[in-house]
Amino acid sequence: MSKNVNETATFGGGCFWCTEAVFQEVNGVLQVVSGYSGGNVPGHPTYREICSGLTGHAEVVQVTFDPNIISYEDILVIFMTTHDPTTLNRQGADVGTQYRSVIFYHNEEQKQIAENVLRHLQEYYDKPIVTEISPFQAFYEAEQEHQDFYKNNPDYGYCTFVINPKLAKLKQLHANKLKS
Repeated sequence: MSKNVNETATFGGGCFWCTEAVFQEVNGVLQVVSGYSGGNVPGHPTYREICSGLTGHAEVVQVTFDPNIISYEDILVIFMTTHDPTTLNRQGADVGTQYRSVIFYHNEEQKQIAENVLRHLQEYYDKPIVTEISPFQAFYEAEQEHQDFYKNNPDYGYCTFVINPKLAKLKQLHANKLKS
């Protein structure tokens, strides 16, 4: 059955520059915005406040996608396999609750799909998946310098050493999917 409305997914998997760069390469993704979610500080938090680890917010991306082209389940599989969902409050050298692995679901269907995807993917990991599944409450867009970071700074050291391997992993996922 064809859906007529675009959908939104919100999740954090470490630095939002990485997650944003991955999803900007995915067919069916219409928009990716870096921002903050999941915290307890009223008002619009700043990057500096998020980095303190005191706001409870995670660095996240909000992904708008066309469900006629890519399913929420496929979006989640890409998300889960392009970061390490087994490390608590860290991705590589990025450490703190702001870098936690988290899926913010927008409705009960997304929650059920997320639970099923995590349950299925657990068999592929040696350690327990620690990704949170939490209800979406609010999204705060990050400052302009954080939007399209990889596209605007492809030669930046972090991009070369952290984001490029994630993009290579995404290409490998697509290659494997085409083979099956």
